[in-house]
Amino acid sequence: MSNKYVEMGMRSPVNLTWEVSLLCNLRCNHCLSDSGEAAEGEMTTAEALDLVEQISKAGVFQVNFGGGEPFMRPDFEEIIGACHDKGIMTCISTNGTLLDSERVARLAASRLVAIQVSLDGSNAETCDAIRGKGVFERGIAAVKRLAQTKIPTSINTVLTSQNASEIPAMHELAKSLGVSLRVSRFRPSGRGAENWESLRPTPTQLIAFSDWLAASGDVRTGDSFFSLTSQERQGLGLNLCGAAKLTCCVSPTGNMYPCAFLQTERFKAGSLRENSFQEIWDNSEIYESFRNLRIHSCEECQRFDQCHGGCPAVAWHLKNDINGGDPECLERCVTSIADNRLPEAA
Repeated sequence: MSNKYVEMGMRSPVNLTWEVSLLCNLRCNHCLSDSGEAAEGEMTTAEALDLVEQISKAGVFQVNFGGGEPFMRPDFEEIIGACHDKGIMTCISTNGTLLDSERVARLAASRLVAIQVSLDGSNAETCDAIRGKGVFERGIAAVKRLAQTKIPTSINTVLTSQNASEIPAMHELAKSLGVSLRVSRFRPSGRGAENWESLRPTPTQLIAFSDWLAASGDVRTGDSFFSLTSQERQGLGLNLCGAAKLTCCVSPTGNMYPCAFLQTERFKAGSLRENSFQEIWDNSEIYESFRNLRIHSCEECQRFDQCHGGCPAVAWHLKNDINGGDPECLERCVTSIADNRLPEAA
């Protein structure tokens, strides 16, 4: 699939990020949505099941469920089941603390589910400092239960200054448990914005991670367009932002956004309580603006073909400008080290 075709937008997103609730039993320092209590006016079961019908008709291939903690929602397994009845693949991002043996057995009955358990360190000391006391132990127990089934399972780690040195150990931990490792980028969104300065990786850490990632072909990243993606890894994913082109986000209250990191009024594409999923996908001015987004200031950069300007969400949160290029791209990291200064930030 060519970048040119993707930039035009598709008939429907290939995958959908659905934040089913802001309710969460943890208070992670880097949470993208500041989860904790349920949002006012979250979608009812009937509304959620109607959305499953709509995305099935639209041809959405996969739904990535997040939150909050999805399993805090009492009807979540009913929503998953409705997706599977329609042949829709599901991937669930969870902290693992609610995955007991009975629930894992129920989930394992479907071949359409994958699960990623969030852990942010190779040991309890590092992980619990970010996610809360006892979370590492409970998360590992969940991974072990999942690994005994046929459910595709991964450990998802958000790269921060606190765990950057432990990523290779996280890789070994995942392999020892019989699951894969996925490393995600830390963004200054939600509670992550409040803890940005204390958790943001340094340019040196980012470059070291880039070098390690290039040599670790079995490690996945949710940021295929991210400027840390090396030339050798381009074949593993598109090297541009897929927001409003390949993917989009639905919030707990039924609002649609370009991606999970831009769930603000400024980037609200529409409400499912006012328009259908297909109408919003086809006609939203916000989505159209992302499909036409070109980071011209980055076009002369030697790494442009690898990142196409990087992540607009990071550019927005740090610079209040989605058109200015990712302020933490790899090229800026290299330059900042040479100049002995941090990349530009707000």
